[in-house]
Amino acid sequence: MNTHIRRGAAALTLAALSAIAAAQGSKQELVNKVLQLQQPAIEVMARAMVEQPAGQILQQVANVVRQRVPQDKRDELFKEMQADVRKFVEDSTPAVRQAAQKLAPTTVGALLSEKMSEDELRELIRILESPVNRKFQSMGGEMQRSLVEKVSAETRGGVQTRLQALNESLTKRIAPYAGAASAPR
Repeated sequence: MNTHIRRGAAALTLAALSAIAAAQGSKQELVNKVLQLQQPAIEVMARAMVEQPAGQILQQVANVVRQRVPQDKRDELFKEMQADVRKFVEDSTPAVRQAAQKLAPTTVGALLSEKMSEDELRELIRILESPVNRKFQSMGGEMQRSLVEKVSAETRGGVQTRLQALNESLTKRIAPYAGAASAPR
């Protein structure tokens, strides 16, 4: 093969590889930008991952407190337990947030890169950066609190009644195994 042809082929191959690398770099930059814009949502998710199970535990313990702790000691004990839960959330959230930030590029970023074109990523960035979207996102907590408050108020009676019936049913099922004295009342 002629030296000029080999050099030309090598130059074409190098140019093609450079174009592919540049295109991948460009797409990766777009993915990184989306991840950066989604950082607040990732942090909210991380905090929720800590708060939700802690809140569930607090609710379960609060029920036991209401059933077994004398009335005059309940409020103080419940405040102490709430403080313990807040401390747990404050102490645990940073590690979960850090893990979410570390893993987002290899999970969310990989999905974005795989399933979205550069044009779609650019459009997504335009949407995420739009003032209307930013305003909408800033209202998220307020909208959620408002809805949760109304749904809770509307369904509390029926759900509480069914929950109490479930609790009683489960208590009856475990009573023979746990002994009547240790079963919740």
